[in-house]
Amino acid sequence: MERVLLLILAGTETHEGLGRLVNALEVAKELKEKGYPVALVFDGAGTEGLAALANPDHRAHPLFAAVADRVAGACHHCAGAFGVRASLAALGQTLLDPYEGHPSLVGYLAEGYRVLTF
Repeated sequence: MERVLLLILAGTETHEGLGRLVNALEVAKELKEKGYPVALVFDGAGTEGLAALANPDHRAHPLFAAVADRVAGACHHCAGAFGVRASLAALGQTLLDPYEGHPSLVGYLAEGYRVLTF
């Protein structure tokens, strides 16, 4: 079965961004239910999205909770740039930094993941 990495770049600031973020979580949920190995990486504004959705008061939190066990982490650099590094660390989220402070997508490709971007 093919491995899938969902790279989430969308935040929650706009209606469009939240829509892309929710769509990514729906895809993750479907992949998980069908038994696919799936990982979610939050990068760029997606780091803000992760911080927002991890909050139980957010209206999309139940969907996030359904796939929270598949979150590989968030970009260390971008979490700082978007001001959510401390929040993500407090939530126990992994901050990824293997390539110049960012997640290594090449590493996921080398492991056979198909990358879908939202």
